[in-house]
Amino acid sequence: MSIRLGYQIPNFSYGTPVAELFPTVIAQAREAEDAGFDAVFVMDHFYQLPGIGTPDQPMLECYSALSALAVATSRVQLSALVTGNTYRNPTLLAKAVTTLDVVSGGRAVLGIGAGWYELEHQQLGYEFGTFTDRFARLEESLSIIEPMLRGQRPTVEGRWYRTENAMNEPRYRDDLPIMLGGSGEKKTFGLAARYAQHLNVICDPADLPRKLEALAARCAEVDRDPATLETSFLTTVVVDEDGGKAREVQRDYFVRNGIDPTSDDPRVRLLLSRQIVGSPDEVAANVKERILDKGIDGIIINMPLTGHEPGKVALAAKALAPLVK
Repeated sequence: MSIRLGYQIPNFSYGTPVAELFPTVIAQAREAEDAGFDAVFVMDHFYQLPGIGTPDQPMLECYSALSALAVATSRVQLSALVTGNTYRNPTLLAKAVTTLDVVSGGRAVLGIGAGWYELEHQQLGYEFGTFTDRFARLEESLSIIEPMLRGQRPTVEGRWYRTENAMNEPRYRDDLPIMLGGSGEKKTFGLAARYAQHLNVICDPADLPRKLEALAARCAEVDRDPATLETSFLTTVVVDEDGGKAREVQRDYFVRNGIDPTSDDPRVRLLLSRQIVGSPDEVAANVKERILDKGIDGIIINMPLTGHEPGKVALAAKALAPLVK
């Protein structure tokens, strides 16, 4: 497994009728594959997220969408970024991602995290619990899913889940990779050191050196070489051959969503820190300086404002692929 350049599709609001929605998703995935991306991701949510849109905007169930993308593509790895552990029993999740691997011919990645979007849980009837609860559930879930992916038959009597000689057939392979996503230097990074092949780090890019130090410490605690745990960073990109036009697209987004980019609100500052906007050369220089030069192995981008426009995904790949290949 190697994900040095990934493309995430975080939104399905393209101004099209529903009948044209998924063809637009397929077009993005194929463009990403043709342009040299290693992986294509979708979010595992049922409502659209704050900062991208309103909760009632279109959102597809991720494993159904990924299985459809498996037959529309031939090379790219396919994953959720990341699966919300609270939405599925771990045995069902193991079965879903293993089925995706069979359907795709060995291209599935299990991206997983603790879950965080309270509105979905509240309105759809999923137990949310406390922060501590969600991480305890994630740890217990991984203790079931990981052996099931490897062909073992775990029996677990846990606080949250129970299995008895849980089988998982068929499997395309026994080394389906696990990716964790999050920012927690103790809990998330500790679970990544124990279970994962890849960690997608979520933070302000300025915090990356500290995050990587914490990850090295968690690896040392379980006697793992941190070089065996690949890392990536997710960022939003708006790119245009004319950098001024890209910045205009960003400004229009701020106006539509009532965001003041000069605000001292920490949420606004974090949003801005994870957006990279400009010409291909500007985007490449920014990604290199702020992310890759900090020691992160790979970059995953999303393009919620323009990714559905033909040619934009390929333009981003042209700028970024030389940095990571």
